[in-house]
Amino acid sequence: MKKFIGIPASPGIVIGNAFLYLENENGEIPRYGIKKNQVDSEWKRLLSAFEEAADEIRGLQEKAEIEISREQAAIFAAHLLMLEDEELLGEIQERLKTECQNIEWVFWHITHDLSQKLMAAADPYLRERAVDIADISRRVLNILLKIKKFSLADLNRDAVLVVHDLLPSDTLTMNKERVKGLVMDVGGRTSHTAILARAFEIPAVLGLSNITREIQNGEKIVMDGASGVVIIEPDRAALKQYENALGRYKKMVAGFSLMRDLPPETRDGYRVRLMANIEIPDEAGTVLNYGAEGIGLYRSEFLFISPGKTAEEEEQYRAYSGVLKAMGNLPVTIRTVDVGGDKIIPELQNTDEKNPLLGWRAVRFSLAHPEIFKTQLRAILRSSVEGNVRVMFPMISGIEELELALGLWEEAKAECRTRGQAFAGDIPVGTMIEIPSAAVSADILAEKSDFFSIGTNDLIQYTLAVDRSNEKVTYLAQPSHPAVLRLLKTTIDAAHQRGIPAAMCGEMAGDADMSPLLLGLGLDIFSMNASAIPAVKRVIRGASMESCRALAEEALKRRYTQEVNALLEEWREREEEKAE
Repeated sequence: MKKFIGIPASPGIVIGNAFLYLENENGEIPRYGIKKNQVDSEWKRLLSAFEEAADEIRGLQEKAEIEISREQAAIFAAHLLMLEDEELLGEIQERLKTECQNIEWVFWHITHDLSQKLMAAADPYLRERAVDIADISRRVLNILLKIKKFSLADLNRDAVLVVHDLLPSDTLTMNKERVKGLVMDVGGRTSHTAILARAFEIPAVLGLSNITREIQNGEKIVMDGASGVVIIEPDRAALKQYENALGRYKKMVAGFSLMRDLPPETRDGYRVRLMANIEIPDEAGTVLNYGAEGIGLYRSEFLFISPGKTAEEEEQYRAYSGVLKAMGNLPVTIRTVDVGGDKIIPELQNTDEKNPLLGWRAVRFSLAHPEIFKTQLRAILRSSVEGNVRVMFPMISGIEELELALGLWEEAKAECRTRGQAFAGDIPVGTMIEIPSAAVSADILAEKSDFFSIGTNDLIQYTLAVDRSNEKVTYLAQPSHPAVLRLLKTTIDAAHQRGIPAAMCGEMAGDADMSPLLLGLGLDIFSMNASAIPAVKRVIRGASMESCRALAEEALKRRYTQEVNALLEEWREREEEKAE
């Protein structure tokens, strides 16, 4: 038995047999010299291959628009742009003339070098571009070499797909009825593959480094897309553990329809709201299946970092409008662009910032680029006529930044009026509480906010000085740390004293074990990955507000994180005994 921990990218538990797919690797590329009088014919061969590749990509683009969305089709629009890149074409032509090597070798050498440079970059966005280049390179080389490789569309048995990397074109065309799970050496939660896996509701674990070297075709594999666990040839105890977990998961999924329409209300009648977080417009249609009462966090970064340029106003307007229409009258909270840190727009941001998580990101970037910011704000305003939209500003550190952002919001409104563009009259504008300074001054920020939304991922990171991507210190990133709990209490109390709701959209909101504590602290709105809603709702419906408040009071008295965790465990055991 071999156990691995990767990046949880798409939830779900799968027990099946591995299908090892290594067809993405172009084997030996032929290399031979050509005569000067053959350069033109080799160049024409490449242009012909580019035309054929472009036709194939346009087909994929149309398929993506029909099966997923226009936003996902933009991946393939970016591929078409690369085929038209004059700088790339010029480099290939110059190398062909000076080296007099066959076009397959020249093309592979240039694209391989470029891909390797991008893969070595610290910025995830640049690494994603390496995947796009590899996809195009493979397609063109297959045409030049007249290679017909196995297509995942032809997969004829249920399997867990195990790959080093899955190109966007493979993800789109694979037999989605047969691919029950996806396991990859590379990739992260925001990679194209992860986004597509979630859109197709295929469980996925990525970033496993060398899983393809550790597994044989057909071996039994267990994977949990929510925790990132992958086990090859599990022993009897592990297999039994995950068979039971799979049974519970299936029962939970089957119970979604029963739980979906029940209100998130405690036994003594205290009502909260459970909402969903989404990253791409395609996810809006699925969150309702889990009983989401709206979208508490629509991350808009996808429109800015893919396909490598900031989205135009019309493109943003269509994306926001599509989500609003899908949600009907339910609220949709759009977070203004939160680039920086690990999400970079190369054309506009420095990719070698010494400390990007403490640097030029989120609202700081937006305020430094008011035209880009107002373009987004106008798109949000215009989309407001299609549904119930709310907007919130990320990474606010104090009242000065909030006032500047609100000033640009008013300018965007004035510009829409000048252009004769309609928008809703009363759009709630909220502040994200992600920085300790914002939590400490929450009473001041509440004066100019219609709601708060607590981003616990960053709040915990900044409060405890823990880089959550550093595996050496991630154990310190505890949501139950007394300092974190006190900041949550301060923020929620400040919101209520001003008469505005307090929401939470970080990972903590989707942790069912923390739900009674958050209830007791007074949280009004929980926003999370949609798949976590049923479990959180089950805890809320089984609890009493009286016991949750008592739990929170006791937790706030504790001096050690371990004491808080023990208190939560005791509370769970007592509640389970009562339920029995």
